[in-house]
Amino acid sequence: MAGVGVGAYHPAPMEINLMVMNVGNTRLAVGVFESGELQHVNRVLISDRAALEEALKAAWAHVEGSPNASVAGASVNPKAMEGIEHLVAQVTQKRVEWVGRDLDLPARVLTEPPSDTGVDRVCNIAAAFEQMQKACVVVDAGTAITIDCCNDKGEFVGGAIAPGVAMQLDALHERTAKLPRIELTHPQGVFGRTTAEAIRHGVFFGIRGAVKELIENYATELGSWPEMICTGGDAVKLFENWEMVHAISPDLTLYGIALAYVNHYLKRSE
Repeated sequence: MAGVGVGAYHPAPMEINLMVMNVGNTRLAVGVFESGELQHVNRVLISDRAALEEALKAAWAHVEGSPNASVAGASVNPKAMEGIEHLVAQVTQKRVEWVGRDLDLPARVLTEPPSDTGVDRVCNIAAAFEQMQKACVVVDAGTAITIDCCNDKGEFVGGAIAPGVAMQLDALHERTAKLPRIELTHPQGVFGRTTAEAIRHGVFFGIRGAVKELIENYATELGSWPEMICTGGDAVKLFENWEMVHAISPDLTLYGIALAYVNHYLKRSE
């Protein structure tokens, strides 16, 4: 499989004017669909209230006054939701419609129990399946790394969760006496010849190795090889130009949230 460049993967556009928010563990991603096209994306630290407010104002300005402009979101951070809801109400005079609470999940979830599966993971799978229309895997490389799979029906069958890049690097530094805290870059050569290089090789290839092993197991279970879509803040650093990758889509979760919004209201209009 040939790798595809960053931004080459775009699920089908939807005719909506919608501000979408993905509330992560540390960051908020906010995007705007104008007439179905994702036109504006920003990412800010949740802890920076001033930056949050500015990001929401800038995003809403793109669709304010547009027909049926609305706000939808997905969150894995319940503690941050209330504060963000208040900010959104101040900025937009709109109520946030949350995936999994106000909006139906965009894919059938086969995990046990389904309610324990993060809505961001379901949104990712739904957006990937919308484009691929076959079994596929989404690797979301953020605070944690999730490696999730859907079958040929688009059903979320399950996945795996592992520590993300920063979590691994922090643990190596904080739980040992002498290992330094480094920044992850693409390793050079086969052997790590310094301590920093050894850490870099271990984390980088450890993550890739886990992903490869899991996808091989998924393929055996499915009976076919699932294409891999990568997203998340560390996706480019980890997976760019890797032959296993079908595409990298930094904004995949935002497309999944928009898909949940569209599907929910299509069902209601039937």
